[in-house]
Amino acid sequence: MKRKIVIATVTAAVLVGGGAATAVALAGSGSGSGTSGTSGTSGTSGTASRDSARVTVGDAAGAAVRAVPGTVTEAELDDEDGRLVWELDVYGSDRAWHDVTVDPGSGKVIGKHVDDDGDRHAPRRTAVTLDEAVRAALGSAPGTVTSVELEDHDGRGGRAVHWEVDIRGKDGAEHERNVDAKTAKVTVDRPDSDHGDDGDDDGDDD
Repeated sequence: MKRKIVIATVTAAVLVGGGAATAVALAGSGSGSGTSGTSGTSGTSGTASRDSARVTVGDAAGAAVRAVPGTVTEAELDDEDGRLVWELDVYGSDRAWHDVTVDPGSGKVIGKHVDDDGDRHAPRRTAVTLDEAVRAALGSAPGTVTSVELEDHDGRGGRAVHWEVDIRGKDGAEHERNVDAKTAKVTVDRPDSDHGDDGDDDGDDD
């Protein structure tokens, strides 16, 4: 997964083996934030449509922080060795970065390990939470969220810190929406037609 820093969160009490964890704003079973849920099965093939993942980005994040208490900084629905999985980055309460893998059919954590990349640093807060960014992006391009991450360019090139949200539209087209981390304003990095879809290039009307 690309290594990006990150994310506004809310702290919630989540029982994990008698302890507590920090939950991301969108976490929680059945929240629905981030996808239009569809049926699927455990161990979904990587060749299958990403729409077959019934576990939302919110559910995957919730599972990740139950396994590794901390803050989810990135979530991506990806193909791993021919198998469709949710891959998540978590900044743990132990101040270490963790890579967590969640099955998109069952919601179970199927892998986790400490990322020893010494170049990574602690996440910082943003005014717009991950959940708010997902909702704003879906308001512009309804569909299924397949990836969410915070792009931190520190204003270089005139680009403000923003959430990057990838969406598979209900029409099957791929959409990329950028959500300002301060204002929640939604913009398009490039016309959707560049992704090979139906030429929706106005950025906001799908």
